[in-house]
Amino acid sequence: MRIGVITFPGSLDDGDAARAVRLAGGEPVSLWHAEHDLKDVDAVVLPGGFSYGDYLRAGAIAARAPLMRDVVARARQGLPVLGICNGFQVLCESGLLPGALTRNSHLHFRNRDQQLLVARADTAWTSSYTAGQRITIPVKNGEGRYVAAPAELDRLEGEGRVVVRYVNGNPNGSSRDIAGVCSEDGRVVGLMPHPEHAVEELTGPGTDGLGFFTSVLAAVVAA
Repeated sequence: MRIGVITFPGSLDDGDAARAVRLAGGEPVSLWHAEHDLKDVDAVVLPGGFSYGDYLRAGAIAARAPLMRDVVARARQGLPVLGICNGFQVLCESGLLPGALTRNSHLHFRNRDQQLLVARADTAWTSSYTAGQRITIPVKNGEGRYVAAPAELDRLEGEGRVVVRYVNGNPNGSSRDIAGVCSEDGRVVGLMPHPEHAVEELTGPGTDGLGFFTSVLAAVVAA
């Protein structure tokens, strides 16, 4: 399975995301933000970092990159897309996911291993988990506070579109401890924690993050 990983100017974790795809059994495909070529990939990962230096707003410029126009169009046709940290910000700025990511409530950058509760295990990116499972994945963000209007938060909760929540401490003040959400069809997922940094025992807190990448391979096969 060919999983595209987009590189924007300022991306930091595109190499890590590609490695996670490879460890999961997929073929990572490098995609460049300025091109209109998705190279026939089966899914797309938007990695973490500081795309375009986070000028204007985090993710705002990247959301208008040439390749993102193709990503948005294909996602609306069912292409699985995962946005990690800055990638989550890009998905919200592009309109593929609701809400916004703002400055952490304590105004400090937060970098630590974080426990999460898997609230939904039937999306294209979370089927390797079980609902209610607790996993540990690193967070590293300064603008990771998920916010939305109360009515929008109620709608997300009612539709079961909260994918993961922070437990044992909220690192950034996100509304209702939300760490990640999904699209209505469950094929577009954004989260602030970094699953690509938890795919090997040697280099992370464990391998809890690998399930995001094995999940999408299963979703592509089943499609």
